[in-house]
Amino acid sequence: MRSGDRKPPFALLAALACTSLAQAQGQSELEHVAPDPPQTQVHDMSYREMVDMMGMDDRRRFWQVTLDRLEWQDADDGSRYAWKADAWYGGDYHKIWLQTEGERVAGTTHDSRLEVGWDHIVSAWWSVRAGVRHDAGFGPSRDWLGGGMAGLAPGFIEVEASAYLGEGGRGAFRLSTERDILFTQRLALQPEIELNAYSEDDPERGIGAGLSDAELGLRLRYEIRREIAPYLGILWSWRFGETADLAEAAGGESSEFSAVAGLRVWF
Repeated sequence: MRSGDRKPPFALLAALACTSLAQAQGQSELEHVAPDPPQTQVHDMSYREMVDMMGMDDRRRFWQVTLDRLEWQDADDGSRYAWKADAWYGGDYHKIWLQTEGERVAGTTHDSRLEVGWDHIVSAWWSVRAGVRHDAGFGPSRDWLGGGMAGLAPGFIEVEASAYLGEGGRGAFRLSTERDILFTQRLALQPEIELNAYSEDDPERGIGAGLSDAELGLRLRYEIRREIAPYLGILWSWRFGETADLAEAAGGESSEFSAVAGLRVWF
């Protein structure tokens, strides 16, 4: 082959292509005209004006009321009615919190607990609480100062644990745990355990020192809507030590079994 018929080497072709591309890019940059900067400037605004403009409010207050249990119980000593309800109002970190539960037997409130306090978020899953508690029903009423924590433990177990200081140096402790086991998006089984302990005997209210009572409930609910769910279940309760002795002396039982039916509502 003659030398004049040889093709240019690959390196030379690549160099020529890069030179042409660079020239084309340079020409494009020279021809490009940047747009004028925006002429509209945001004036100084109050927090409320900024919320209205952006459609978001980090300081907004929310509330919720949950009637967790409104139920009929078929106990050994006859029918009784029980309730448990929670409510809160506040923002992302601070809330006013209220909880009440109790039961009525033969038209009379046998036992009730009302707590009002402050709830502060300390992590993604836990909050601390401080407030006051009022016990009423059988015997004289009792008032307590209390503090504790509430949150979600591993395994999606909801936990409430509180310690209390009452009149005359009395102490009390309450632990409640529950978990929702979903069978479908609407059908759920809720096991619940509650324990109560006291530092001193309180025979006027039928309470002995130490671990006083425990309750285990299993409730199967069907959510017609997320906010409305009827349920059926069973409930076991036990009294221990001096509390059991006081109950038997008053003609009661140290342990009970009940079938329950009720409604859960929140809004």
